[in-house]
Amino acid sequence: MNNFDFYNPTHIVFGQGRIAELDRLVPAQARVLVLYGGGSAKKTGTLDEVKAALGAREVHEFGGIEPNPTYETLMRAVELARREKLDFLLAVGGGSVIDGTKFVAAAIGYGAGDPWQILLDHGASVTQAVPFGAVLTLPATGSEMNAGSVITRAEFQAKLFFNSALVYPKFSVLDPTKTYTLPARQVANGVVDAFVHTVEQYLTYPVDAMVQDRFAEGLLQTLIELGPKVLAEPENYSVRANLMWAATQALNGLIGAGVPQDWATHMVGHELTALHGIDHAQTLAIVLPSMLQVRRASKRAKLLQYATRVWHIDSGSDDERIDAAIEQTRAFFESLGVKTRLSDYSVARGDLDRVIEQLSAHGMTAIGEHRDVTPAVSREVLELSL
Repeated sequence: MNNFDFYNPTHIVFGQGRIAELDRLVPAQARVLVLYGGGSAKKTGTLDEVKAALGAREVHEFGGIEPNPTYETLMRAVELARREKLDFLLAVGGGSVIDGTKFVAAAIGYGAGDPWQILLDHGASVTQAVPFGAVLTLPATGSEMNAGSVITRAEFQAKLFFNSALVYPKFSVLDPTKTYTLPARQVANGVVDAFVHTVEQYLTYPVDAMVQDRFAEGLLQTLIELGPKVLAEPENYSVRANLMWAATQALNGLIGAGVPQDWATHMVGHELTALHGIDHAQTLAIVLPSMLQVRRASKRAKLLQYATRVWHIDSGSDDERIDAAIEQTRAFFESLGVKTRLSDYSVARGDLDRVIEQLSAHGMTAIGEHRDVTPAVSREVLELSL
C-alpha cells in the first residue's frame, strides 16, 4: 500500500427532516445563491423547504442546470453572483448541480482570464472559491463529499474535469426521503455510477491494501443487493438511505487512498456523453465490460479477486472465472434497465473516429493505472462495445 494523505472536510448531515438545519449550517449574514436543476426541486417542495430553512437571509435562485452541466449555463450563474455580490452558494440537486456549483464557486473570483481554463488545467489555477453547501436529492456521483467536478462546454463538445481542495462542500445534507420521487432511470443510473466509481479504484492491481479492498468489495456487494430493491421499493427508507450512503462512500476518497486508480472508463465515457448525449452512467455501463475484457491481462489478479469475493465465482479455470465476472457485471447493469451496447444508443462503428479524435484532443492518450490505454486501446474497447 502506497503512502497517502486523506483529507475530506465536508460535514455530512444525514437523515430525514434535516434540511431544517440549514439555518445553523449557513452563515447568518450570508447572501445566498441557491442553484438547482430542471425543476424537480420546485415540484417536490424541496426548494420551498430549503428557502424556509434559510429564513431571513437574502436568497437568490438560479435554475436550469443541466444533467451534464454546461459552461455556458454556469457562466450565467457566475454573472448573477458577481452582480449581486453573493457570498455563499447552496446546491440543491444531484451530482450535476453540485458539480456545476463547484465550478461557479471557483469561477466567481477567478482572476486568471477565462474560467474555462479551470477545466483545461484540471483545477491547477484555482486559488480561491466561494464557500458552498449542498442538499443532495440524487445519490450517484459522490460529489457531495469530494472536490471533483465535470463540466461540459457545448460549443466545443468537450466534457472535462477539475479537482481542487478549495471546492469541497462545507456541508452536505443527505435526506433519503428526497429520493423517493426520482424516476427509475435516474435511480438505476445512480446505482451504476456508484458501482463503476468503486470499480475504477479497486480493479487495478494488488498493492496489499487489505482495508481498501475489503471496503470496496463491501460497497460493490451492497450495491448489487440494493439495485433491484431500490427500483422495486421506491419509498423504502432503509434501502434509499443505504444507497445514498454507499454512493457517497464510493467517491469521497477513502477507498482510493493509497491505492492505484484507473478512470479510463470514465474518460472514454465522457466523450460519448459530449458527442452523443448518452447519460453518464449509461456510458459507464457500455464501456466498463469491454474495458475489463480488453485489459484483462494487466488486471488479471484483481479480476480473479473480484470474481471470488464480489460475485462468488469459484469454479472453472482462471480465464473462465474472469469471463464470468465480466458477464455478471454486464448482466447486473442490464438487470437495472441500463443497456450496455453502443448500438442500444444508435452509435455505430462510423461514429468511433470522432470519439478517438476527441480523446486525443483532450490529452487522454495515456490513461489507466499503468498509463497504457492509448487511443488504439480505446478504439479496441469501443469496437468491442458496439
